Amino acid sequence: MKKVLILSIVSLMLASDLWGMNYQKPMGRDGEYQKNPKKIFRQNIPAVAGQFIGIPYQFGGNPQVSGSTDNSYLFFSIYTLAAQKAGLAYHGYLPMRRLLENCRKVDPEKVQNGDLMVLENDLAAMVYRVEASGRLHLIYASRKRSQVFSFNSDNLVFQVYWMENLDGFYRISDTMLAPAQ
Repeated sequence: MKKVLILSIVSLMLASDLWGMNYQKPMGRDGEYQKNPKKIFRQNIPAVAGQFIGIPYQFGGNPQVSGSTDNSYLFFSIYTLAAQKAGLAYHGYLPMRRLLENCRKVDPEKVQNGDLMVLENDLAAMVYRVEASGRLHLIYASRKRSQVFSFNSDNLVFQVYWMENLDGFYRISDTMLAPAQ
């Protein structure tokens, strides 16, 4: 009888683990459990993006292979790593033009971590952190500076160049993120 009882308890414990009853969801800043992996994805972007600041620019460079990058591989790498940390999978590498085809325009007042600031010439920077004050922190692979560069919306160049040539802010389509397998 004791063996049957012990086996039943162990079976119930294993079943609850399999069904996710003991699953610990990541906690948010307010101490509540976060249920939305896409929200967790956006929360991971600042830390992930920060790892790439200062690496050399190279057209076609892939940070995992050559230790250098261009914008397409920079954005792909940030999205991929942030998605993995959130239990998601990012669609895959896309050249900039194809990436922009998989984005939708967003209201400048609703910009979030991971959104792209796109200029009329299709040059883009990623918004990797939005402060509560509204200040934006951006990252991009700069050919002119020969490295991945970060700046914020208080920077004079942001107002004089980026805002003057702005096409809009864009967000990757929800279809670009899927549950990890």
